[in-house]
Amino acid sequence: MVLEVVHRSGASSLAFLAEQTDLPKPTLLRICATLEKRRWLIRRSSDGFYQLGSGFPHSGGMPELADRLVAVAKEEIVRLSAETGLGVDLAAAIGEGRIEIVDTTRVFKKHGVYPDTVGFRPSPTVSALGVAFLLGLVETGNFEALQRMEKNQTREITSALPKLSKTLTEGAKRGYAIRAHGHWGRAVDYGELPSAIAVPVISGTEAIGALNLVWNASDQSVEAVAKMHLTRLQSTAKRIGQSYDAFS
Repeated sequence: MVLEVVHRSGASSLAFLAEQTDLPKPTLLRICATLEKRRWLIRRSSDGFYQLGSGFPHSGGMPELADRLVAVAKEEIVRLSAETGLGVDLAAAIGEGRIEIVDTTRVFKKHGVYPDTVGFRPSPTVSALGVAFLLGLVETGNFEALQRMEKNQTREITSALPKLSKTLTEGAKRGYAIRAHGHWGRAVDYGELPSAIAVPVISGTEAIGALNLVWNASDQSVEAVAKMHLTRLQSTAKRIGQSYDAFS
């Protein structure tokens, strides 16, 4: 019944599942925990909603890489968010130099930034997450992905390519990627311009995604956040990569 509800309705809260199945919440928590272990369900960090995982035998399940990444990173991103007081986004590689946000800790009342980002694909050239992932591709020597990205050019990528080499050089030098000046992404819905710093998530010799800290730009400068929290961000990304590599 639980799987039918999630399959039919999409991401579902525990309260919604209780309403649809007439099962008590303690029972549902046990059922959902079992389904999570089998990777038939994934529980999102941002809102606690359940959605299908890659173990569920249906094409709508999350891709294997994203599923594994969410599973090993869930507690890490919640801890990082609690330690810094900032929103955290986790993005997974989807091919050709692109990534997709697969989990987030953003809560608007707490962080003041647009929260509904799961499923969004950040710009590879002007978003902090996108540039961080490209830095990871460079670090691991995966230049083929960069070349494929350049061949499948969108107007956005075409206009940013002349500056990309400089952007990557500066990012590598400072140790993190930042949003391009004036880039809004999906922040426009809330009327506040966010800032972000991001680093790649690397497992073995493969860049598998990126991790960021995001906040309302008027609250703190990029330099101040990097000074306070960059080490935590880098350490968390490293642990996620190691855990992903060891995940079975």
